[in-house]
Parts: sequence; C-alpha cells; structure tokens
Amino acid sequence: MVSLPIYNSSSQYKIRPSKIIALGLNYFKHIQESQEIGLSLNIDKAKAINEIPTEPHLFPKTPNVLIGSGEAIVIPNLIDEYAFPTARTDIEAELAIIIKDRCKHVPLEEAMSHIYGCTCMNDVSQRNIQKGDKTGWFRGKSFDTFGPIGPQVVLMEDIGDSQNLQIQSRVNDELCQNSNTSHMIFKIPEIIAYVSKNFTLEAGDIIITGTPKGVHPILPGDVVEVEIEKIGILKNPVIAETG
Repeated sequence: MVSLPIYNSSSQYKIRPSKIIALGLNYFKHIQESQEIGLSLNIDKAKAINEIPTEPHLFPKTPNVLIGSGEAIVIPNLIDEYAFPTARTDIEAELAIIIKDRCKHVPLEEAMSHIYGCTCMNDVSQRNIQKGDKTGWFRGKSFDTFGPIGPQVVLMEDIGDSQNLQIQSRVNDELCQNSNTSHMIFKIPEIIAYVSKNFTLEAGDIIITGTPKGVHPILPGDVVEVEIEKIGILKNPVIAETG
C-alpha cells in the first residue's frame, strides 16, 4: 500500500486498488516507437505492432508494483539469468486515474463522474520479457517496484481539463518524453466506458492511460522523473536487486 497526499487537503489517500488496468499503444507516435524497440531487440512479434488500434489495448499490472516517490525501482536479478544480448528496461510516463466508486457499463457521457482523482505513474517495463513472452505483457510489466505512483492525488475538481496536461519524463535530468494528454488516441471517457464493459470497476482501482513517444532505458544508478502538469514530479532512483 502507498499513501499519497491529496492536493489542497490535509488528508492522505491510501492506494489499495483491487486491480490496475493499463492501456498500451494509446499515443500515435509511441506505436511506431514500440515497433522499433521490439525489432532492435530481434523480437519478431514486434512486427505486428504497426497500426492504430481500433479499440483500447488492455493489460494488467499487479499491486506489488506500487511504490511511492523517492522509493527505488529495483531491476530484478532474474533478467541476468536470460543473458539477453541487449537487456532493456524502460520508463513510461503515464497519467493515472483513480476510480471513485463501483461501476459497470458506464455510459460515455457519465464516465468522468466516476473518477476520484489523477496522479502520475511510471509504467516500468522490461522489454525483452514483455515482447518475448508468448503469454503476453503480464510478466514484463509486473515485477516488484515497476509501478511508481505519485507524488500526490489531485481531485477532479482541482485538475481542470485532464485531457490537456503536459506530460514529461526525464532520466538523470535528460528530457526523454515531452507530450500532452490531448494526444491520446482513446480519450479518458472512452477508456472508462470501454474498461467498464469488460470489468466491474471498484473504488480505488487505477487505470493508466498510455505513454507518449520517448520511452527511455534505465540502469542501476539512474534517477528517473515523471512530471505531469498540475500534479507534480514523481522521482525514483534505480537500483539492482541484491540477495
């Protein structure tokens, strides 16, 4: 469990989702980038990622990924056992939305009313495993600590237009991603409506809305930041697993 301050309040919000649902390939320029990364790692399956999705691409991240700002992203020793010619673990800056109440089959026009608030999330991704596993993206996205979240929750009444927020990532102060949530292929109401057709959403569930172009590999010793306008900076060091 991670506790985050709530903007403009003395209260803390306890992050305890029953599920974390993520969107892949929700920014146009990242679609081509994702294909290029897969091909650079000699993963044939990446060749199929070459067109705009007709519906949201969903995948899970498990709650064990969650850490707060300032906590370390841990690169697991397991990766070394595979002896990948090029091992790559990336950061992905994403807008996270927190669901306010239990809901199912949410109409498009009511979707925004089911959001409690927004925060930053870093969808850390081990690319070789993500793109190589025949069973899909689950494992490469859900290693311990692979979901930093924070630094605070901003309620919907304070966030303004959540579909028009500058979103950036940096590695060791070098700008990597620089985009705006307006560039999402599937907008936030569409995402909530679609996800709720498939799953009952519970209060506290997290939906992360995809990442823009510019994802960047990380190594132990790096310091990574995700910054979203009106929310703040999520900052985490990167370390190797010990023991």
